[in-house]
Amino acid sequence: MVVAFKVTGGEQGGWAVLHVSGELDLVTSPVLRQKVHDEVAEGRHSLVLDLSDVYFCDSSGVGVLIASRRLIRSCRGRLRLILPARGAAEGSHVNRVLGALGVRRLFDVYADLAAAVDEGTEPLSA
Repeated sequence: MVVAFKVTGGEQGGWAVLHVSGELDLVTSPVLRQKVHDEVAEGRHSLVLDLSDVYFCDSSGVGVLIASRRLIRSCRGRLRLILPARGAAEGSHVNRVLGALGVRRLFDVYADLAAAVDEGTEPLSA
């Protein structure tokens, strides 16, 4: 079974939103890295990465997430991740990987897009 990797963009509530689906790995992570860089280059420094449809993430994918956080912070921007407790078939693989590596606490994580773009909603605990 081949599932295409896809990153689609949009905007909601003053936030740039990138919806990512498929496998985030050595082959596909440069695509996400470039999309994040494109958003920042266009002056959008409040970014939501919706990873709810990512069903696999390896170390290169984690590296892109950490690099994205660093880039956004260097612009005094904000990065939020959508990592639902249950998503992408058997649950959020990315959430489990970030937790296992001990880097989940670096990110502001939300359960869905509505919560991520709402300024009054607190991130989920690590």
